[in-house]
Amino acid sequence: MTKLQKNLLAVGVLLAALAAAFGSFLLFAPQDDTTALGTEPAVDARAVRDTSHRLTSPKNSELTIVEFLDFECEGCGAVYPTVERLRSEYGDRVTFVARYFPMPGHHNSTTAALAVEAAAQQGEFETMYAKLFATQKEWGESKESKAALFRTYAEALGLDMARYDTALKAPATLQRIKADQQDGLGLGVQGTPTFFIDGMRMQLPQSYEEFKAVIDAKLAR
Repeated sequence: MTKLQKNLLAVGVLLAALAAAFGSFLLFAPQDDTTALGTEPAVDARAVRDTSHRLTSPKNSELTIVEFLDFECEGCGAVYPTVERLRSEYGDRVTFVARYFPMPGHHNSTTAALAVEAAAQQGEFETMYAKLFATQKEWGESKESKAALFRTYAEALGLDMARYDTALKAPATLQRIKADQQDGLGLGVQGTPTFFIDGMRMQLPQSYEEFKAVIDAKLAR
């Protein structure tokens, strides 16, 4: 074998090694599967369960939008008015679903979720949900428990307080919240708010107009 042939063989081996390494990188590196509508490929049915809390239940639902949220999350509080506006506009065509995903960095996130779930057991999920977002700036980021404050909200709603207190302490209430968390984790949720539209994860819209455009495009199909 001539020196030239040996050199060519060495270059070929090097290129093959580089190609193999690059191929492995493509196989294991995170893939950007974002579509033009800002969604990722469909995940699975864990995005919404039959028992999930629905904020709208249109007779003929054309679309389902699920939000994994934390009542103490400032981002969730910021997007709340947008969700409410979209609900009022599309509530007769779109099912809006809220799911618990309290983040560990928020001292009262689970406490808030427990208060909402205890209210939900008396048919007042939406009213407590709305109350906590409306008052978030008053209690959010506190290092002290706000359970007593949330109890005053429950009283103002006219809830049966004995039932409310019992629900707060019941293991099943916390388990209901953790079930939502587990679904979220299984779907790759790492923070809040995270939205899914018909089982597909959305990039967080930066404005009402952007969110509305995604919904309109989906409904037009």
